[in-house]
Amino acid sequence: MTTPGHPLLAPIQAIHRSIRQRVVEASERAVAGALSDVARDTEGDTIYAIDAIAEHALADEIERTIATPDAPVVLIAEGLEGGEIVLPAGADRRRARWVLIVDPIDGTRGVMYQKRPAWILTGVAAGPGPHTLADIELAVQTEIPLVKQHLSDDLWAVRGQGAAACRTNRLTGERAPIALRPSSATTVAHGFATIARFFPGNRAELAAIDDELAAAVLGPPQPGKAQWFEDQYISSGGQLYELVAGHDRVVADLRALVERHRPGGPALCCHPYDLCTELIARELGVLVTDEHGRPLSAPLDVTSDVSWIGYANGALRELIEPPLTAALRRRGLVA
Repeated sequence: MTTPGHPLLAPIQAIHRSIRQRVVEASERAVAGALSDVARDTEGDTIYAIDAIAEHALADEIERTIATPDAPVVLIAEGLEGGEIVLPAGADRRRARWVLIVDPIDGTRGVMYQKRPAWILTGVAAGPGPHTLADIELAVQTEIPLVKQHLSDDLWAVRGQGAAACRTNRLTGERAPIALRPSSATTVAHGFATIARFFPGNRAELAAIDDELAAAVLGPPQPGKAQWFEDQYISSGGQLYELVAGHDRVVADLRALVERHRPGGPALCCHPYDLCTELIARELGVLVTDEHGRPLSAPLDVTSDVSWIGYANGALRELIEPPLTAALRRRGLVA
C-alpha cells in the first residue's frame, strides 16, 4: 500500500510534533500536580493548565503554516470562544478552503498526572461546510508520551487511501514505520472489551449493560475465572488506538445515551473533536458505528454529545451488536 498523502499532512504533523514537544517539556519541568490546575471552564469541557500549553501553539502555528488570505481555515477546538475561529483573523468564513477540528490534548487527565499517554487529534474537511465527521478526508493522531517514555506513535489516514503509522524516538529523533493491525479474534473471551464509564453519575447503569452483555455472549461467570477484561482509558483517541493496535476487541462509549436523562443536563460525554480521527480506525479495518449501527455523522462542533461503538472486525460486530442493541432497547435508550 502506498503511503497516504494530502497537502495538509506535513504541516499538521509538524504542528503535532511542536505540541508534543511543548507538553513533554512542560511535564518534565512541572512540580507534581501543577499541570492539573484548572485554567478555565468552557461549554465543551474543563480546560486544565496542561491544555493551555497546547492551545497556545495551535492557532499561531495554523495561521503561520496553513492559513492564507486566499485560502482561509476554520479552526474548531474546545477553548475557543464560540468553539471556532477563522484564520487569518478577519477572513471570510464562506471562503474557507479547509475546516480543521482539533483536540490539542485528548486524554488530559491521564497525562497531566503522568499516568498514561495522551493524543493530539486533528481531522480535516474541505470547504466551508457545514460538515460532519463523515466529511473528514484527512486524520492525524499523535501520541504525547509520558516523561519516562521515549517512544511514541504517529498515525494518519486519507479517506480512500488507507492509513499509515510510524514510531518516533524522542531522544534521538529517529522515526520508523510500524504496522498496526486490529484483532482478528472472533470472540471476546480472554480479551479486552470495554463499555466506557469514566465518571460518576451513571456508572451503575453502564455497568449493568456490561454485565448483561457478558452474560448474553459468554454465559454466567465461572468461579475463579475472568470472562473478559476492560480498559477504562480516558481518551477516545487512545481507545481507537487500542483497537487499531490489536489490543482491544470492542469499545463502546454510550455515556451520551444515559446522560441525556440526567436531571439538570448531561455530564461530560464524548464530543466530535474526540472522534475526529476515527477515519484512521476505519481505514485500518475497524468498524466504527453510532448506537444505531450507522456511520458516525455528528456535526463538527465542540458541544454535540456522541455515542460510538468500535469493533475490531466484522465477526465481533456480529457477535456483540445484537445483544448490545437489545440491552439498550430494554432500557429505552434506543428505539
